[in-house]
Amino acid sequence: MGRKFFGTDGVRGTANTPPMTAELALRLGAAVGRYFEAGDHQHRVVIGKDTRRSGYMIENALTAGLTSVGANVLLLGPVPTPAVGMLTRSMRADLGVMISASHNPYQDNGIKFFGPDGYKLSDQAEEEIEALLDAEPALAPPEKIGQASRIEGDRARYVEFAKTTIPRNQSMSGLKVVVDCANGAAYRTAPEVLWELGAEVIPLGVSPNGFNINRGCGSTDPGAAAEAVVAHGADLGIALDGDADRVTILDETGAIADGDQLMALIAGLWADQERLARGTLVATVMSNLGLERFLQARGLHLERTAVGDRYVVEAMRAGGYNLGGEQSGHVVMTDHATTGDGLIAGLQFMSAMVAGGQPASVLARQFEPVPQLLENVRYAPGAAPLDSPVVRQAIAEAEARLAAGGRLLIRKSGTEPLVRVMGESEDEGLLREVIESVAAEIARAS
Repeated sequence: MGRKFFGTDGVRGTANTPPMTAELALRLGAAVGRYFEAGDHQHRVVIGKDTRRSGYMIENALTAGLTSVGANVLLLGPVPTPAVGMLTRSMRADLGVMISASHNPYQDNGIKFFGPDGYKLSDQAEEEIEALLDAEPALAPPEKIGQASRIEGDRARYVEFAKTTIPRNQSMSGLKVVVDCANGAAYRTAPEVLWELGAEVIPLGVSPNGFNINRGCGSTDPGAAAEAVVAHGADLGIALDGDADRVTILDETGAIADGDQLMALIAGLWADQERLARGTLVATVMSNLGLERFLQARGLHLERTAVGDRYVVEAMRAGGYNLGGEQSGHVVMTDHATTGDGLIAGLQFMSAMVAGGQPASVLARQFEPVPQLLENVRYAPGAAPLDSPVVRQAIAEAEARLAAGGRLLIRKSGTEPLVRVMGESEDEGLLREVIESVAAEIARAS
C-alpha cells in the first residue's frame, strides 16, 4: 500500500497548505481514533506541540476529530517530543500525538503518533491509518462524545524524569552551560532541568512568538550559541531543535560536535561500564566512517539503518540494543526514552565531564572524522530528478571514482522536497569535485 501523507516522521508540510491543513488534521484525528477503538473503554489521547502559531489550529482540529469518535483528549501544551513519548506511557494513554515540524522553519508543521508503549507508530500502522482516511468516520453518539481538557504538571513530570537519567547525587555545580532552546518546545524545561541540577545556565532561544522557532538559533543554526559560549566563558553549549529530540554540543571554544561524536562518547563509556547492549551502536547510513572505525578499534559493532530515527529505533528494538541515533543529533537511549531526546543526551555529556574532569573539547573529539560533504538540492513539486538517465549516469561515475577509499550516498529527504547528496573520501579535492558534479546534474533535472 502506498503512503500519500505519511513520510519518515509522520505527516509534515507547509501549514494551511495541503496536506497540512485543519481539514486533514480533523480527518486524521477521526481515523486514528477509529484505529485505536478496540476495547471497551473510552480511549485516552495525549497531545503535545511545539511553539508554532499553526499548532493551535492543528491541535484544535485533531481534538475535534478524536473527540468526535469518542476519545478523551489531554492537552499538554508546548512540551518536547520525548516528553510526549514518556507521558503517553506513564499516563496509560492509548495514543500520543506530537504536533511539530522538528527543525523546519515556522511555516511548516507536522503530526506524529506514538503508541501506548511510547514508541512511534510503525510504517504498517501509519498505512492502515491512511486507509481509514477515505472511510466514513465511526462517529460516537452524543452521550459518548469525548472530552478535552488541558492538564497541568506534565512539564514537572518530564523535568523530574530527565534529572533521573544521570547518576544519583551527581551535581552539575561549577559548570557554566549555554542552552539554546531554538524558541521551541523545550524553552522552559531545558533551562529548568539544568538549573535544578546545579549548573549556571545561560539560556538562549527561550522567547517563542509563534514565528521564530529554529530561526537563527537551535541545533541546526548554532552560531549564536557558539558565540555565547565564548563570550560568557562557558564550559559547553547545548543546542536543541524545535521539538528537542536532537542536540548539537558545543565545546568551550565554540566548536561543534555532531551526533556521531556524542554517540561515540556514550558508546565508549557504556561499553566500559558493561552497559552497552550486545556491544552494538545503531546508526544510519549517514554516520561517518570515522565512527565505524572508532567502534571497530574498541571491539564494538556499528549496525546501520535507513535515515530516520524511527528506523534506528526499530532496529534497536528488533536486536535488543539500547543505544542508537543519527549524525544530525538524534540520540536514542532506550534505557531512558523511547525516542531521541536532545536534553537527556546533553546531560550524558555533562555527566561525563563531571565524572572524568575533562573539558568538553576533549570529550567532543572521540575520533577523527573522514572528510564528508553534504549538499542539498531542492527540486520542484512533481519533479523526479533521480529518474533521469543523465543523473543516474552521473551517480554511477561518481561512485566509481570514490570506490577506492570512500562512498557516495544519494537519497530523497522524507520531510522536504530535497535530494541529499553526501560523500566521504580521504581525498577532499576529489570529494568536492564529485559532489558538485552530481548535485549540478540533479539541479538541472529538477
